[in-house]
Amino acid sequence: MTFMADKGRNLIFVDPTQTLRFLLVKAPDVATYVEHGIADLGVVGSDVLYEHPGAYLEMLDLNIGLCKFSVASIPSYEPTDHKRKTIATKYPKVATDFFNSKGEDVEIVSIQGSVEIAPVIGLTDAIVDIVETGHTLAANGLLVFEDIMRVSSRLIANSASIKKNPDIMRLVDRLQAVVGNEEVAFNG
Repeated sequence: MTFMADKGRNLIFVDPTQTLRFLLVKAPDVATYVEHGIADLGVVGSDVLYEHPGAYLEMLDLNIGLCKFSVASIPSYEPTDHKRKTIATKYPKVATDFFNSKGEDVEIVSIQGSVEIAPVIGLTDAIVDIVETGHTLAANGLLVFEDIMRVSSRLIANSASIKKNPDIMRLVDRLQAVVGNEEVAFNG
């Protein structure tokens, strides 16, 4: 995709054959563009999809951008005690759903920046965040106490676009052959 190499500040690109248009948007907006039919397909992290479910079809796990949601805190954290806990996170839905599934009542504190410091300075008992290597956690004196779920990049599609344009499913099939993923999960 050399036509996108010198993008500058451009956010819309058309391929040399004039058949494909590429939009560069922030991750949380990908699902919105796909849902509204502005984009037929989108690539977005499952973290965004879990946190903001919508009316799109989740077509393929691309098996890239692999990481996980985890519960982490300072070493003295007691995950099994029965007191109500406060949890800092950028992902309130994911955190709430996780703790509710365990029958635990927690208070969620929404943090949009560096959540890792919240338990260190005493704002919260623990955090729920995305962990790839764990280096940032370790650098801030935190340990992973529990993994919640795997996160990866996903291909999503607009359902009306799939019905109107059979080329989209052919592209999805080609991508699936490359990725080697047999699982196609539908959401929406």
